[in-house]
Amino acid sequence: MVQMNVIRPHHITDEEWNDLRKREMEYGQSMMRDGQFRHIWRVVGEVSNVSIFEVESNEELHNLLSNLPLFPYMEVDVTPLAPHPSGLPEMYQYA
Repeated sequence: MVQMNVIRPHHITDEEWNDLRKREMEYGQSMMRDGQFRHIWRVVGEVSNVSIFEVESNEELHNLLSNLPLFPYMEVDVTPLAPHPSGLPEMYQYA
């Protein structure tokens, strides 16, 4: 689970910011199509999201996150997760 808080610097123009956001969405959606980026939820009232990634290693996750176009302007908090023994098996199945 990754929480990403985006902090826009004052020196970036609206045009540059919009370009970064567009590239961010394209890169994120490509990871979604590849199955590495499983879920994303917006944190209400903030420029923040909580996302679920499925990766083989910490290094893979680090590489994916550090390639996000907005990464230099983010505070990132990573929490490793594992299936819960009380969860239904289908909760952990992905199409």
